[in-house]
Amino acid sequence: MNREEQLYILSHEKEYDMIIIGGGATGLGCAVDAANRGFRTLLLEKSDFAKGTSSRSTKLVHGGVRYLAQGNIRLVKDGLLERGRLLQNAPHICHTMSFVMPSYKWWHKWFYGFGLWVYEFLSGELSLGKTKMLTKKQTLQHLPDLSVDHINGGVLYFDGQFDDSRLAVCLAQTAIEQGATVINYCGVTGFLKNGSTISGVIAKDELSGKEIEIKAKVVINATGVFADELLQMAEGHSEQTIAPSQGIHLVVDRSIFRGDAGMMLPKTDDGRVLYFIPWKDKVILGTTDTPVEHISIEPKPLKEEVDFVISHFNRYASSKINFEDVKSVFVGLRPLAKVNGVKKTKVMPRDHVIKVLPSGLVHVTGGKWTSYRSMAKHTINKAIQNSELEFMPCTTRHLKIHGWTEDKNDSHLSVYGTDASAITQMMVENVSLCEKIHASYPHTKAEIIWIIENEMVETLEDILARRLRLLFQDAKAAMEAAPLVAEILAAQSGHTKQWEKEQVETFNNLAKDYLLHS
Repeated sequence: MNREEQLYILSHEKEYDMIIIGGGATGLGCAVDAANRGFRTLLLEKSDFAKGTSSRSTKLVHGGVRYLAQGNIRLVKDGLLERGRLLQNAPHICHTMSFVMPSYKWWHKWFYGFGLWVYEFLSGELSLGKTKMLTKKQTLQHLPDLSVDHINGGVLYFDGQFDDSRLAVCLAQTAIEQGATVINYCGVTGFLKNGSTISGVIAKDELSGKEIEIKAKVVINATGVFADELLQMAEGHSEQTIAPSQGIHLVVDRSIFRGDAGMMLPKTDDGRVLYFIPWKDKVILGTTDTPVEHISIEPKPLKEEVDFVISHFNRYASSKINFEDVKSVFVGLRPLAKVNGVKKTKVMPRDHVIKVLPSGLVHVTGGKWTSYRSMAKHTINKAIQNSELEFMPCTTRHLKIHGWTEDKNDSHLSVYGTDASAITQMMVENVSLCEKIHASYPHTKAEIIWIIENEMVETLEDILARRLRLLFQDAKAAMEAAPLVAEILAAQSGHTKQWEKEQVETFNNLAKDYLLHS
């Protein structure tokens, strides 16, 4: 996957069947689907792939336990089916994880246990494992650092886990393999119109500043929380379709909350589900659901959100944490579809909504990572119906994602799938590339070079935040690794020492916001 090659293709292909704006879960899923059906497809992303919400999830591939409590059976069932398909189509990025819901009242275990049994039942043949009632002793065997106060047992169930921005990169690679043109750091500054109907876009290379006009039979707006901005540009009005909700996650060392399972609290003080989830060598604590008015590419945690998560952890864990124990805090904005008369984002539906605007723009909002493939299918179907394109059926249900392999290993390179062997071979051929970029983490120089050459990165942040995930695991370590990684990136990309220095400064300023300050 090479950006210059994709730009070259774009310069010679001035008309596409479909242009998709947005390189997050929804946009990338649409690009894979459209290209797989044989349509000439272009995806444009103003920043890096999954720069926004799509790299800031709770890392769960799930049907949504709490949607079951809301009575949204259809949403849960669809999510569970998509969960099973995703684990089959991308086993190198997604895996099954056991979860324990501790019980503090005798009837909780049976009440919630029944709900979790229904959750398993709805997954049908794609079930990940049997739901089981646990004794107090069994519960503490799975979660040894859980406080023993008032526990009378628990429920064991199964869900999926994944690396969100790694899946995004693999979807971009898959889309290109299917014939799509996919370019990051290329935004849309305007629309071409035939009368009042959109006939293409004006795209701007964010790195060179060059603009290009590209025609298309249909344009899809899949820009997540930023969708309204493009909608208003296309339609010439100020309609709001997004009700953004902020969710934070705190990351702590695995030693603070050990165990072979994640933990799910079905009801917190604000009525939300809260998770303590093993991820890589850390534990993710979260999340919150706070309505926000200001949309930012780098949203920041509110003190009350941080206090909320820490207080709940300290209430249920045998050890206590404070700000100093948090290795990283990351924040995402959910692009919830706005519902008139509903102000509380935690009760807003997580369904996706697809609209065709008067200009012909196909506008998709809402949804979640697990259902990206289903969202893409419905979006592309709608796009075909509202264009002159011939209908072609969706065939992505069993489409293997780039890197697909059933060979599992304990190496951190396993998320690269079949590409892992090439990284390993680089280290065999050049021992100096075995050097780690940070003493406490397994990433090597070989991995950095592979990413630069094959994964369309342009900045230090692209590597440390979304390819390696180090910023999300340990912000301080990411800052310590930054000079070496910037040196490699500059050398591989032909940049100057001044550029290298500026990259480190820019990244460090960003990384400071991933650290908590008391």
